[in-house]
Amino acid sequence: MWVKLCCLLLYFLALFVLARVFEAVAWYESGFLATQLVDPVALSFRKLRTILECRGLGHSGLPEKKDVRELVEKSGDLMEGELYSALKEEEASESVSSTNFSGEMHFYELVEDTKDGIWLVQVIANDRSPLVGKVHWQKMVKKVSRFGIRTGTFNCSSDPRYCKRRGWLKSTLIMSVPQTSTSKGKVMLKEYSGRKIEVEHIFKWITAHAASRIKTIYNSEHLKEEWNRSDQYRVKIYLFANLDQPPAFFSALSVKFTGRVEFIFVNVENWDNKSYMAEIGVYKTPSYILRTPEGIYRYGNNTGEFISLRAMDSFLRSLQPEVNDLFVLSLVLVNLMAWMDLFITQGATIKRFVVLISTLGTYNSLLIISWLPVLGFLQLPYLDSFYEYSLKLFRYSNTTTLASWVRADWMFYSSHPALFLSTYLGHGLLIDYFEKKRRRHNNADEVNANNLEWLSSLWDWYTSYLFHPIASFQHFPFDSDWDEDPDLFLERLAFPDLWLHPLIPTDYIKNLPMWRFQCLGAHSDEEMLETFPDSESDSDSENKDVFSSDREVSEDDELSAFHGCSEGERGCGVEVCSCASHYCHREPCERKARSYSSYGDLEPDWSAWPSDMLHCTECVVCLENFAKGCLLMGLPCGHVFHQNCIVMWLAGGRHCCPVCRWASYKKKQPYTHPQPLSSEPPS
Repeated sequence: MWVKLCCLLLYFLALFVLARVFEAVAWYESGFLATQLVDPVALSFRKLRTILECRGLGHSGLPEKKDVRELVEKSGDLMEGELYSALKEEEASESVSSTNFSGEMHFYELVEDTKDGIWLVQVIANDRSPLVGKVHWQKMVKKVSRFGIRTGTFNCSSDPRYCKRRGWLKSTLIMSVPQTSTSKGKVMLKEYSGRKIEVEHIFKWITAHAASRIKTIYNSEHLKEEWNRSDQYRVKIYLFANLDQPPAFFSALSVKFTGRVEFIFVNVENWDNKSYMAEIGVYKTPSYILRTPEGIYRYGNNTGEFISLRAMDSFLRSLQPEVNDLFVLSLVLVNLMAWMDLFITQGATIKRFVVLISTLGTYNSLLIISWLPVLGFLQLPYLDSFYEYSLKLFRYSNTTTLASWVRADWMFYSSHPALFLSTYLGHGLLIDYFEKKRRRHNNADEVNANNLEWLSSLWDWYTSYLFHPIASFQHFPFDSDWDEDPDLFLERLAFPDLWLHPLIPTDYIKNLPMWRFQCLGAHSDEEMLETFPDSESDSDSENKDVFSSDREVSEDDELSAFHGCSEGERGCGVEVCSCASHYCHREPCERKARSYSSYGDLEPDWSAWPSDMLHCTECVVCLENFAKGCLLMGLPCGHVFHQNCIVMWLAGGRHCCPVCRWASYKKKQPYTHPQPLSSEPPS
């Protein structure tokens, strides 16, 4: 998880640097920056009209360029970035979708139950033509969608009773606007009563009703009273301008941020005394002033702070976010981080997507589960102060220059999704390259595995967990893929009793200790064969005495328990208790080693053995003595065998010690060697 988080932070840093590179290239080619002011006098009539449409100011009664230019200057300063965005939005000929309501419940859920948005609905009465034609309606939809106003069509033929109850007996236009200034308040429906069915007249009607919700100040005394008044709103934004009504984007934002930010329009058109404006720090008009408990902030002085709906919306969201905004942000970040697993995971392509789906499900589930207690805590009244301090921290951090750069980059990349996706893909491919290069030295098989091999291992793993549930509770090293033998599943079908045994991977065998058998002296084979049977008989007799005196076990049982461990295939079927195996099978090995060294001149070099291995000179699998230089392998229980013998034993599915039945994949407490007896041979 931390690796993916670091990769995501590195990606964001690369996006930030790339945006600065684009700015430098644009400045080199055109000679201006996005924050540079534009003189409206140098713009054409078409560009000026485009700016007014993006800001939401009517210009139908202004035929001359001079009047249009003055209206642009009255609404706010124009920057190069805003001009570029407005022209790009006008050139984009994307069709905006409009909702078709199916009945009363559909209309109620989307329109009357929406508390923080504006709806424009065209009602078509029974056997009547629509009030606005198809061509003009498409223009209307495209025009109002710039300001977040949603549109729809309600045909009374789908629900005539609801139209009669509402009094919609003729085709008309309905506008839905929140009635109160509180969040989640009531919604009122207004019907268009104008005679001119034109796009500009309908748009003026919409903006007039939206602007009526904004508090308007017409004189300095009222401004002084409002400026010094403290109420429920912690954040207020003032527009000082010489306009008849505020722009449409300003009115639309007042609806969107209902209950969070208060929008106030100060009309300075007929003011003679502007001294109080100078006292509060407003020296020019138009000005957008944000007032918070921490101080005054002049909107439009930093990067990306354009006079547009999108720019001011991102600015206010960063200052006064909702819980839903934070949840959406965390959801995007978590999914971007989870998609990094597609490039970090090495191996087959199908394996990458399986791991990606698993990571997406896990991360999103954990995110939702983590948000549930947070939402519960925010409802507690004792956390009001914590909530206020959190918002104060947001306001302090998001009014900095760095925050303005981040907002500008967010608007840039969100308006160019292809660039965002291509940079993300390029970053992921770089991660994949370096991760593949790093893992190639450690595990080349995992990097070079194909889809068929991985699917085969996945099927083996699935069958092992489906038919052998006990295996999932075993604790053994599991560092690689699952069992590599695809025929094992078919073999087990022939023996139903083996379904009760867990299917265990054989990867742990390579981690078992191995060493060479060394001797301190040289002996002939004849001497070894003469010495060993006597010591073996002595050890067997001593073993029988211990069994008869301490455990009270019959002679037949103890012989089968000891010699049965030396018989390869039959050994795993013998049931031996753990206490007996712990004592009865360790002592003979020690006695064999001591008798072997005492009767012959050959002395094994025990210093080369691992400290937790038992001292033995015979492999109970093949019943052969250890020869000088042979390769030995030890099990966690401490018993030692020929490396080839014990590997064949374990690979055959018998994952237990041939002597004591201890699981070959489980760790065991290290065995303490007993003190050596006297080196004199027994009489």
